[in-house]
Amino acid sequence: MMKSSRQFSIKEIISHKLIANQDELRLELKKRGFDVTQATLSRDMKELGVGRISSGNGVHYALQPDSSEVNILRPMVTRQVLSINANESIIVVKTLPGCANVVGEFLDALNNEDVIGTLAGDNTLLIIPSSHKKTRNLVDFLKQKLIEGK
Repeated sequence: MMKSSRQFSIKEIISHKLIANQDELRLELKKRGFDVTQATLSRDMKELGVGRISSGNGVHYALQPDSSEVNILRPMVTRQVLSINANESIIVVKTLPGCANVVGEFLDALNNEDVIGTLAGDNTLLIIPSSHKKTRNLVDFLKQKLIEGK
C-alpha cells in the first residue's frame, strides 16, 4: 500500500512541478509524508519509467510515455485526424466520426508538458495548452505526431 501511494505521489509531483534532481523530489515527497532513501526513490523512478528531459524550462524529470501504447495507437491516429486548427488559447483537432477519443488517448500517452488537458467528443478533440505562448509550438508538435506520424 505504501509503495503504490508513494509512486502515485511521484507521478503527481513530476506531472505538476519541474523537478530537476532526486533531492528536490525527495523533499516534495517528504512534504507529503513519505520519507524515502535515495535507493528507494531510484527504484521507484525506474519502475515508473521516469526519465530526464531537456526543454525550454531546463532539464527535469518526466514520465516517459508507455511506448507500447504509443506504438499501437500511432498508425491508427494518423489515419483518423482530418485537421488541426488553433486560436491563441485552444487547439481543435477534427477527426473521423467516433475517433476523437482514440486521438485524445494517444496524446495523453505522450505526456507533453505543454498540454494541460484534452477533451474528446465524437469527432472533435479540444487541447488546452499550458500557456498562450506555447500554442504555436504545440500545434507544430501535434501536426508532427498526428499527421506525419513521427
